Amino acid sequence: MSKANIIYKNNLRTEAEHIASAQKIITDAPIDNNGKGEAFSPTDLVATALGSCLITIMAIVAEKHGIDISGTNASVKKEMSSNPRRISEIIVDINMGKNIDKKDRKRLEKAALACPVHKSLHPDMAKKIQFHYL
Repeated sequence: MSKANIIYKNNLRTEAEHIASAQKIITDAPIDNNGKGEAFSPTDLVATALGSCLITIMAIVAEKHGIDISGTNASVKKEMSSNPRRISEIIVDINMGKNIDKKDRKRLEKAALACPVHKSLHPDMAKKIQFHYL
């Protein structure tokens, strides 16, 4: 079980501390929702968590099968809707930076799409995930 403590710092800002590591994350309300947008918003973190999870699960599988995915990176975009205000779409472009053979591509992509964050997000939320290779 993972645990965090969150404190409201005023001016629509929070500070979350990961108990096991003492690492901290600051969030701000976004500009389009009365905030300053000086840090990740909570919904930015949801979208970012998806990208991080996809790469992490791919890395676990890559290590197990001796596939080099060093330098892999992701670009994450989030679209919001209103009534109710929610994340309507997350777009993730994963850039492998390497030419990986077809068998390993399928293995990595299948693993990524089974990541726990992807499986935890509501099915009504659009998730567009693309993998790019050299």
